[in-house]
This record gives sequence, structure tokens and C-alpha cells, in this order.
Amino acid sequence: MPEISRFYGLVIFMNYNDHLPPHFHAKYQGYEVTVSIEDEEITGSMPKRALNLVFDWLDKNRDEVLENWELARNHKVLKPIKPLS
Repeated sequence: MPEISRFYGLVIFMNYNDHLPPHFHAKYQGYEVTVSIEDEEITGSMPKRALNLVFDWLDKNRDEVLENWELARNHKVLKPIKPLS
């Protein structure tokens, strides 16, 4: 699970050669969600406050997240993305 960002107890990661649609995973205190990059659809559950932080982070970094998606699909090294501050 290649980590691409970490902030406020959240860990954001992608898996290499993962299934479509483009997405990433987020973990927080035993919760885990999968978030579609394009339509922000989620699978799984997480406290609303943490999930709002995930969406804030995605809104600020969508292009970089999509770039990492392509890197992961091609088994390339993923680039760290700035955390929320």
C-alpha cells in the first residue's frame, strides 16, 4: 500500500495496478474508505469529520492524485502529495 499523504491521523494510499475507476484509499482509526477521484463516490465508512478532510484534500490535489493513479497503473514510483495543514 504505497502511501501518498498523511495528515490529522488519516493515511491516503494507492495500490499498484488497481481496478478502474481511478480511486484512492484512506484509513483513519480503524476505518477505511475507497474514494473515486472523478465523482467522489465512496465505498466503506469513516467518521464524517475525517471524510470531509479527505474531500478537502482531494479538492486541493485532484491533478496530482490523478497523476499518481497513472503512475500506479504503470508500476512507477508514486509522488508524495502535500498534506492538509
